[in-house]
Amino acid sequence: MLITAAFLAVLIGLAHSVLGERYILIRLFRRGDLPVLFGSDWFTRRTLRFAWHLTTAAWWGMAGLLLAVSDGGPDLRGTVLAAIALIFLVSALLAAGFTRFRHFAWPIFLAISLMAAFSI
Repeated sequence: MLITAAFLAVLIGLAHSVLGERYILIRLFRRGDLPVLFGSDWFTRRTLRFAWHLTTAAWWGMAGLLLAVSDGGPDLRGTVLAAIALIFLVSALLAAGFTRFRHFAWPIFLAISLMAAFSI
């Protein structure tokens, strides 16, 4: 059952990113009234895009946790911490990459990732 749940989490994440990009973000970005941050709407667009896809990354990380818990191996703590570290590392990379390091969340995501990784 947990493997099916993990598959569904991956599937819903994929649908969220593809359909959201196609039917929501693209249409939203065509509008001319997005808020201006740091001198243009570029930062607003990039932040909205990374935040949208960050949800997918989190769901995929949760799918990994569901898989880890499904077998209930002896080192479950280490597996869960590794998955959490990976989720927050991907979050940091998305935040930094999409906004060219301008969004303030990426160093916090990176710190969480490193703390989880060093706790394994």
